[in-house]
Parts: sequence; structure tokens; C-alpha cells
Amino acid sequence: MAKPVVLIAEELSPATVDALGPDFEIRAVDGTDRPALLAALADADAVLVRSATRMDAEAIASAAHLRVIARAGVGLDNVDLPAATEAGVMVVNAPTSNIISAAELTIGHILSLARHIPAAHASLARGEWKRSSYTGTELYEKTVGIVGLGRIGALITARLQAFGVRVVAYDPYVTASRAQQLGVQLLALDDLLAEADFLTIHMPKTPETTGMIGAAQLQRMKRTAYVVNVARGGLIDERALADALRSGTIAGAGIDVFTSEPPTDDALTSLPNVVVTPHLGASTDEAQEKAGVSVARSVRLALEGELVPDAVNVAGGVIDPYVRPGIPLVEKLGQVFSGLADGALARIDVEVHGELAGYDVAVYKLAALKGIFSRIVGEQVSYVNAPLLAEQRGVAVRLVTDAVSEEYRNVITIRGTLGDGRAVSVSGTLTGPKQVQKIVEIHGYDVELPMSDHFVVMLYRDRPGIVAVYGREFGDAGINIAGMQIARREPGGEALSVLTVDSEVPATLLETVRVAIEARLVREIDVDAG
Repeated sequence: MAKPVVLIAEELSPATVDALGPDFEIRAVDGTDRPALLAALADADAVLVRSATRMDAEAIASAAHLRVIARAGVGLDNVDLPAATEAGVMVVNAPTSNIISAAELTIGHILSLARHIPAAHASLARGEWKRSSYTGTELYEKTVGIVGLGRIGALITARLQAFGVRVVAYDPYVTASRAQQLGVQLLALDDLLAEADFLTIHMPKTPETTGMIGAAQLQRMKRTAYVVNVARGGLIDERALADALRSGTIAGAGIDVFTSEPPTDDALTSLPNVVVTPHLGASTDEAQEKAGVSVARSVRLALEGELVPDAVNVAGGVIDPYVRPGIPLVEKLGQVFSGLADGALARIDVEVHGELAGYDVAVYKLAALKGIFSRIVGEQVSYVNAPLLAEQRGVAVRLVTDAVSEEYRNVITIRGTLGDGRAVSVSGTLTGPKQVQKIVEIHGYDVELPMSDHFVVMLYRDRPGIVAVYGREFGDAGINIAGMQIARREPGGEALSVLTVDSEVPATLLETVRVAIEARLVREIDVDAG
């Protein structure tokens, strides 16, 4: 019997091949040579890539036997996830391979800024001896603010303890007990900005976090403060940062990631009070070897039909055909749930009602957690590390099944409790022969809306004229409302409006609407189409 073909499209460590073992036929191709890649994919069962090989729809379509794409690293910009999922191809990566390297690079940037190491080196290399020009500052007894206390944030915290610094953090999804365990004081973002001598950001890049450190936030910082970003380009407004560095609003910055890579101008790279590196967060021998070995193990599991720890788009293993269509719905419900939750989570229940209760639906719990935490943490979330992320945050998770579903054949509900006792819930179902994904409940209110890329959820007191008010505001702003549902329990009581809109809604418009209709909640929720 022929061995499965594993195609290696870029240079990987020898340990990667060793981890694959003798059960596969290993072939190599230059993934940047497009014709050669497409030809080699024709009979490949798996392909291993790094960042240079484009596994787009064309490449996937040319690989009739392909079962798994393995990215030896964290990012997946060069892999077409929707096309892979549609073709039934599993995509895996190595989400934790670079976390130590990224944490250590962050520490390196902090030390370089504190002691002016790159500038002093360049000066001495030019034959200068200007000791007094590079007087620095000690880290001892300084305050380091960490925005995003996930795995990398926790690693940075542990390493900073040896310097005798005070560590404060902003992360609305981390409980006080978890922060205490790490030796970190949780603060509101504005308070953290005002107190930090060094600020480092480790958040996922989402519509909500893009540009989260802008001109207003930089103005709140000390003039002696330093900012570091080795996470994602765009989390810090680059123009606002350059202005703040030129004007002396802050003292300096260490930047490893940029909105456009390589940067299209020298607005940041040319400034004397900036330390820049060319996206080196994962560029260590150890991180590269870990990435290769990790995805090699995932390829073995995938080709053996086992559950794959770092599967990005499917859970792997044996899943009943009746259960499988609900997986993307549940993951999207998790994203909606995360958008509705505005604080640290204490408990999550994933409830399955109806005929599905008679099947093994454990994958739904994984899909729900994956959807929830993909909006909360900075690292890549998979079906196996999602429960670990919940455990690390002290979140209790249950899967509840019930054969009774009164209105629909099947309903999946994600119900949660926040740390302050408030409840959050969202339910969905698949309807009709085309299995259309629909949301059928939010916060206990019955609705029925097709799943969309952009939702706006509003809670306000029911009274005449409200729809006209927010309809006018959205219309004046050029935001098209594609669908709308209003639910209430009694006339004059609280009402829920859920809108589907065709584009993202600016935060300023949401606040304008909230004030205009005196709402207790106005929130946009974005859902990934994949």
C-alpha cells in the first residue's frame, strides 16, 4: 500500500522530518515556484509551508488528495481558510511555538529603550565616545503596564519580576484571581496608561483593538514613558505614535510589527527615539524548530484521522455527519457571545436542545470556546487550546444536552455568567434544506435573524419613535441596515433591537445612537465569515 505523500514546500528544520517519521513519502518543492508547486500538489496528502508559499483557492483546487495544510508558524495570511474548509482540508499551525521568543523580544525592547543600547552601539561604531549622551534609566521599581494578559503577557510578567518592577495590566477578560496568581494588579486602561513607565501591548487584532492606542491614549501617558509593540501591526496608531515621539509626548518606542510590512515610509523607523526590528517575534532557531515539530505531529494525527490539537478550521477525528454542519454555527455563536460579554467570564454553559442531544456533540463545546476566545486572546485559538484558555482564566465550562426543543428541531445556546453576576446568552439553529445559520435568541429575547458579518445589538426602554431615531442616525452616516428584529416582553418595558448592517459601524456613531435613544446597551458585533 502506497505511503501518504507529505510535501515540504519550504525549508524546515531536520527535526521536522524526524517528527514525521518513516510512515510517509516525503517530497520537497520550492513553494515560491508556482508551476512547480501546483504540479507537486496533484498527489499530495499533506503540505507543510511557512510564510512564502501561497496556499490559496487555486493551489487547494489543484490538490485532489490534499487532507491537511500545515503552517509551521502562527500566522495564516498565506492560507485561504474558507477555501480549505470548503474543500474539506484541515489547516493546522503552531500557535504556541513563538510565545517564549515573543516574550523575550519584548524584554529586549524594554531594555534597549531603557539603556539606549542600539543608539549607543551605532554611535560607538561611528568612532564616537559619548557616554553622557546615553544616560538611561533603571527598570527597578518602575511600573510596567501590560495590555493583554494572555500567555505571552503572563510570560513577560514572570520575566519582569526579577527586575523588581511593579506590573499592572489591562485585560477585561482576566479575573482578579488569575491576576493575583500572576502577581499583577488589574487596572482600567486609562489608569494603566497614566501610571506606566513602560507599556507593552499583547492583544489580538480585531476591529475593536485596531488603533486602540491612539493620540488620546498617548496623551494620557508620562512624558518619560516608553511604548512597545511586538504583537500585531495596527494595534497602535502609527501616525499618532510618530507625532507623540516627535513632540515629546512620550520618551520612546520599541516596534517590531507594522501596519504594512515592510513599512511603506520612514515615519517611525527614522526617529532617533525609536528601536525598530523587522518582525522578529518568531525569528529564533528554537521557535522555528518548535513550529516545524509541532505541525509535523499534527500532520501525523490528521492523516491518521485523530483529533488534531492545533486544527484551525475543523476539529478532526470522527464527527457524525448530522453534527458536523453545526460546528461553524456554534463557533460564530461564540463570537457573538464574546461580543455581548463586556467583562471577565466566570461560567459558560453550551446547551444542545433537540435531536442533536442524542449524538456525540462534545465538539460543540470546543467550537463555542474557540469562537469566544478568538475574540479575547492574542494567540491563535484551536479546538484543544480553547479549553486550556478557559481553565487559565478560571472559567467553568459545561456541556448540557436536552432532547426537548419546542420551536426548532435543534437549538444550540451559549449561556454565560460574568464575574459580576450578569448573565449573557445567545442561541442559534440551522433551518431548511440549505441549513441556513440563524440567531434565534439574545439575552432571553426571541429573534430570528440569519447569521451576518455585522450586527448591532441595542437594549432600551420601549417607546414610540425609537426606530426612526436610530434609523436616521445610521442613514445619515451611510450605514445600510440589511435586516432588523425587535423583541420585547411587555409594552413599555425593555426592548431588544438587533440590526444586520452591511459595514462596520464607527464607535462614535454607536455612542451617538446610545445617547439619542437613552439605551443601556448599544454594541456592534463582528463575525468572521469563515
